Amino acid sequence: MIFSRRQFIAGTAALPLAGSRLARAGVPASPLPGPINPLVRRRADAQVFRHDDGFYYMTGSVPEYDRLVLRRARTLAGLATADERVLWRHLSSGPMSGFIWAPEMHRIGERWIMYFAAGPSGGGEDVFRIRTYAIACDGPDPMTGNWSVLGQFQAPWDSFNLDSTSFVHRGTRYFAWAQREPGIETNSNLYLAPLDTPLTLARDAIRLSVPTLDWEIRGFKVNEAPAVLARNGRLFMTYSASATDARYCLGLLTAPADADIMDPALWVKSPEPVFTTCRETSVYGPGHNSFTMDEQGRDMLVYHGRDYEAIEGDPLFNPDRHTRVQRLYYKADGSPDFGVPVGNGPLPERFASKADPARHLAHDGTRLLAGDAALPATQFRATGASRTPDGDAAGSATVTIAPILLPGHAILARDDGSVLLARDDGSADFRRRTRFSRVDGPAGTTRFLSAVAPDKALAAGNGAVRLAPRRDPGAGWIAD
Repeated sequence: MIFSRRQFIAGTAALPLAGSRLARAGVPASPLPGPINPLVRRRADAQVFRHDDGFYYMTGSVPEYDRLVLRRARTLAGLATADERVLWRHLSSGPMSGFIWAPEMHRIGERWIMYFAAGPSGGGEDVFRIRTYAIACDGPDPMTGNWSVLGQFQAPWDSFNLDSTSFVHRGTRYFAWAQREPGIETNSNLYLAPLDTPLTLARDAIRLSVPTLDWEIRGFKVNEAPAVLARNGRLFMTYSASATDARYCLGLLTAPADADIMDPALWVKSPEPVFTTCRETSVYGPGHNSFTMDEQGRDMLVYHGRDYEAIEGDPLFNPDRHTRVQRLYYKADGSPDFGVPVGNGPLPERFASKADPARHLAHDGTRLLAGDAALPATQFRATGASRTPDGDAAGSATVTIAPILLPGHAILARDDGSVLLARDDGSADFRRRTRFSRVDGPAGTTRFLSAVAPDKALAAGNGAVRLAPRRDPGAGWIAD
């Protein structure tokens, strides 16, 4: 009989950066190819970060749960094909001989430390006696150094704990993790404390969050996998909730960055999940995230999710949780806007009107508009041929422009100059009318010239989108 880790526990429990960062419009778009989702298949619980050596590093859970792995690349996209090194394998016996979960690597002092959760082998419920351990590297290069066991994290209780992360805030290094606290009938809660050494706390921990809301207790009562982002005068801590199937989702805790973050009363929980399954984009159970930046310095969300909803057997042992990445945007109040999982393929973009940057190319159903809309309704994939030199701009490409929320649809130009989102009917006429020549100019600007009217371009005007002369002020867009 196969148990999940939560079945076992359940049994025992009976603005500076706000908006779309158009301030970066003066920075030319990166010539490097961007990531394609899924970034790395069959790697769950992914941590991706960019170190000051210029490399991106990535680790995560492997489907066999038997080893700790690491890869690195010069670009985010390069992680997809980067060589992966096995740093350490579970032992033949003892408390670290069974399942291994959720590694995270951190540079603490002068050492690379990798935290992970492990349990003993032997079968039955005992394999889910999960505790947090660490290995350490003996050299400055984590890809070539020798790794050995450092020891066990000294948690407040000798109980189920996992999903540890570490961060530095105002000069103090903190440790956040998930644990089952004796006397609280949940599977796991979230805790925070400053670190004394990589394995010991400097003071008593505080309890940050207990799963009580409906979306936190679906299948199991879970708060786990904290990840921290400091932006716009606040600390944002994401966490994962509920069962690891399509109900898995992200919640958000927020605290003022200039306050004592060891005061649990200062942390405010989002009343609703901030990132959930999206059937329109076919990503199910998004969760266990981390944060990084792309090559242009823009914030990126890293997470895992499946391509399908129905799972045979225990979701925990399903191998198809893939590592995914996407842009992280910000609301007007400076809080992160996670939108929805953007789905497979190249990363979508947003296009703000150059004439009025507050207005974005967006849609309401199949109706196109230029205005303010929810983030997912402003995300489009402009995909097609590679760019070629253009007479009066940086380059051009023939593309189709497709919304992430309407699979099989694309922007289509009519003879009368109107445009709409149309479903692909497989016809040559559809292919012709949905082709646009994307002409990228300086300072991140772009235009979309219609294949059916090459002297006209997609343009914003009076809240609507239409074809207009290519030099019309509304025909300029800022790609973001």
